[in-house]
Amino acid sequence: MPEGSIGAAASTLLEGARKGRGATANPAVRFDRLATEAFDDGWQTLEESFAELPPLATTLTRDSARSAIAWNNSPDVGFDRAVNPYRGCEHGCVYCYARPSHAYLGLSPGLDFETRLLFKPEVAALLEKELRKPGYAARPLALGSNTDPYQPVERQLKLTRTVLEVLERFGHPVTIVTKSAGVLRDIDILGRLARRNLVRVCLSVTTLDPALARILEPRAASPGRRLDALRMLAEAGIPTAVLAAPMIPAVNDMELERILERAASAGATRAAYILLRLPLEIAGLFESWLREHMPDRAERVLSLVRQTRGGRIYDSAFAQRMGGSGPYAEMLARRFQVAARRLGMDRRDNGSLDCSQFAVPESGTAERQLSLF
Repeated sequence: MPEGSIGAAASTLLEGARKGRGATANPAVRFDRLATEAFDDGWQTLEESFAELPPLATTLTRDSARSAIAWNNSPDVGFDRAVNPYRGCEHGCVYCYARPSHAYLGLSPGLDFETRLLFKPEVAALLEKELRKPGYAARPLALGSNTDPYQPVERQLKLTRTVLEVLERFGHPVTIVTKSAGVLRDIDILGRLARRNLVRVCLSVTTLDPALARILEPRAASPGRRLDALRMLAEAGIPTAVLAAPMIPAVNDMELERILERAASAGATRAAYILLRLPLEIAGLFESWLREHMPDRAERVLSLVRQTRGGRIYDSAFAQRMGGSGPYAEMLARRFQVAARRLGMDRRDNGSLDCSQFAVPESGTAERQLSLF
């Protein structure tokens, strides 16, 4: 098989079952010692059995996490703490850097990642408990750093809203990154936080082409809806930004300036971009997706990706993994800098959220009484 390939045969057989999903297959969990492979005995029984598979449904499992805050010390990201109410993401973005994390749950980073979701029903209570710990010092908390906090299941579970309610009561600053117009549901809380300089919302826009978006991130909001969400948030006085990510060589990189222009017109005042990252299983998932949907340019795209990663498919080194290296990566960085400056989206003044308002609210009477024992 080609480097990172999952196999065209398996992808074809699963075609009916994966309709409306992003990944083309369900690769084995990298920690498993044994792997299985479908084999046809020559009587077409395998093909017939796969053909009868119904579309994959989304399933939910309770996550018994003991904490809500995930900490990191990466120099590549602008935050040191985050909350993710969900593991896995139904948006199905084939390039999602969070996919490999599903292997730690014994699940595949492929179709399992977008169909077998875990949710944290007690995330708000856990967060409040951690914020009440003596010595806790507030800094901006990222909501949606791993999986989207406004993916479709949030409409029913409302876990992200409960997190925002806790942060508002504590006066805690928060940043949000999402691909969903569902963020507008919480515009009331976000508006109040914005008036206190406690929030910034970033909409991730990968492409302006609806046809490309449907195959690249099949269950995320359309590009137009994301831009509308930016506009409505900005009109409500909520600071907004756009994340043009990921930029994929020869797939959507030619849209970089137009994405920033449309976002600026919608009211976004800041912008960022990230070059395509292909760690672990994502390399195979992306290559299979590419060969299925864009066979005419697959080799060209993969060649350009390697040119930005020192000849490899991925370089995980700090200061390299987000932006890459080499002539192509340098050109993309320069294009972004020029466009962001022209549009006034490179501002760094007055961009800090206010951490001084953090205060632990008084507990309920029953809780105070219990604390005496």
